[in-house]
Order: sequence, then C-alpha cells, then structure tokens
Amino acid sequence: MTRKIIHCDCDCFYAAIEMRDDPTLVGKPLAVGGRPNSRGVVATCNYEARAFGVRSAMPTSRALRLCPELILVPPDFERYRSASRQILEIYRDYTELVEPLSLDEAYLDVSGVDRCKGSATLMAEEIRQRIFDQVGITASAGIAPNKFLAKVASDWNKPNGQYVVRPEAVDAFVFALPVKKLFGVGQVTASKLEQLGVVTCGDLREWSMADLIGRFGKFGRSLYRLCRGIDDRPVAPDRKRKSLSVETTYATDLTDLAACEAALPPIMDDFFRRFGKLNPAPPVHKAFVKIKFNDFSQTTVECVADAPSADRWRALLRTGFARKGRPVRLLGVGVRFEEAKSCDAQTQPDLFGEA
Repeated sequence: MTRKIIHCDCDCFYAAIEMRDDPTLVGKPLAVGGRPNSRGVVATCNYEARAFGVRSAMPTSRALRLCPELILVPPDFERYRSASRQILEIYRDYTELVEPLSLDEAYLDVSGVDRCKGSATLMAEEIRQRIFDQVGITASAGIAPNKFLAKVASDWNKPNGQYVVRPEAVDAFVFALPVKKLFGVGQVTASKLEQLGVVTCGDLREWSMADLIGRFGKFGRSLYRLCRGIDDRPVAPDRKRKSLSVETTYATDLTDLAACEAALPPIMDDFFRRFGKLNPAPPVHKAFVKIKFNDFSQTTVECVADAPSADRWRALLRTGFARKGRPVRLLGVGVRFEEAKSCDAQTQPDLFGEA
C-alpha cells in the first residue's frame, strides 16, 4: 500500500504565539530571541521581519541592523510547549503514528485512516483548521507518499497553505527540484554540486551511485535515492533520544583555560538537573565537550563513558582548548546515549522454550 504521509509545520511558531497573545504585534516586524548585548540569536521571526532579511539563527545584533524597527521579545518556552501539547492532541486524534520533530512540526502517517473519506488532503485541511480554531495560529502542510517529499511539500505554499505530491507526480516533481532542497545538502555540499554542474535533481540523476559514493562517501547513496524521490523511512512515534547537552554563549569571551574551567560548573549543574528529569535515563555511551572560539571555529571532543562525569568533562575541555588556544565564546557539555541493538544482533530465542 502506498503510504500517505502528512508533514505539518506551524508558521513562525514562536512569533505566532507571541502575536496571538499580544495582537498589537500583528503586522509589525517581530523576532523571538536573545538580547543583542548578550550575543543572542534569533530563534524565529515573522514574515514582516523576513522581508528585511532577518532569519532564524542570525545574531540579533545583525537582525536589528537589517531592521531597526524590529521588535525583539524573549522566548517563553512554557507557553510554546503548552501550545505544542494542544497541537499534538489534534494530530493524535487522526493517527497514533505521529513523529514530532520539534515543538512545531511533525510527521503523520495516515495510511489506511478512514477519516475524511480516507483523503490525506482533506485530513490536512481539517487539521490545519483545527489548529487555527483551537490554538489560534496557522500551520502549513505537505502531503506525499514519503517523509522526504512531505517535508519539502510543506514549505511549498507557506504560510497557511498546503501542497500535495501525488504518487504519479513524484518523478516529475523531484526531477525539477533544486538539489539544495535534498535532506542533508547544506551550503557546502550545494556549492560543490553546483561546481560540478548539478543544480537540479534531474542533473544529479546523470551520476551513477558509484560515482556519487566516490565523490561524497556514504552520503552519495542517500543523494542517489533522494534525487529519485525514494525514502523508505517509516513514521516513528517512539523516536529515541540520542543525546543530551547544555551550552552557554558568553557576553564576554573566556580568555584562557582557567576562565573556561571556572565557567564549567554552572553548565554541569544545569546538565545534571536536566539529566535527573529523564525517567528513566537511557544508558550513556559517550561524554563530550563542545567549544566555539572567538573566530567562530568550533570543536567537539568526546570519549567513551558510561555516565556523565565532571572529571571527564574537565579533561575533555583541556584537550579541546589546546586545539586552538584562543578565547572562547561558547561552552557546552553533554552525553550521547547508547543506540538500541538491532534484532539481528540479539540471540535468537528458543522457539520451543519459554518466552
């Protein structure tokens, strides 16, 4: 059976909640983020701000230069999480196969669902209307036979729209798709592909899998499949947490190793507080420290560990700092969790024994 996947994505989610709760902000350029004097960044912004070139992850100081009239508000994650819970309840009214990607977006597998006469298009329209009526914000949706295409399609008619890629239209849709839309293709890879004369997925199809693997390593296999619209990943409602980390960006650079070591305890305390809320905490596989220097270069140092450890993080910090020896603007600590073993790796049970 051909899958019916919906990707729902709320429009400028944090900003939308702020405008919902304060209607005087509607129609004005608005960004949610940190203060410019503390090296804050834009978490999200509305479409009025985007018209000035403001974007997510942009330093707020630069955003204010681009748009001097920008209204900057601090994030209120409790309100955002509350809205997110409402939205998830709406999704789960249609299917149990809901895979949240963040507070404001999720995949839904509605294959075989009888609601709306089994039409994924009508279900998406109904879901978006319920989000507007019950939560007070708009959402966009993409409908397609797989997750990759549904996510691309949800961006096609933003804001407050939806787009359908029907099974018979997949080949033509993907053929004309810019390669920069492919999952995993960032600016660097897109630039490399463009230098090779590859701009669209149609261009990319001229390359064999062997050539793509030779040029891009194992990612070449993904490129070969995605440019043909192939994505077999199921919607996974029980996505396992792969890591937990805490990081801090400093208003004033940490000038040396001693200053970094002095700044580490509050970060570790925050980490242990969050780690303690995991119930149960997954088995730990590695510990790591992340460092961003004042030239914006970044390094991550990790080691095998079975538990979070202040001593290990201090040792990793010393190793990472030595790689550059420059002032530091960001420090982070974290752990990576063990991945579940596949069934093939487990001992086969006795067919005639007890379960």
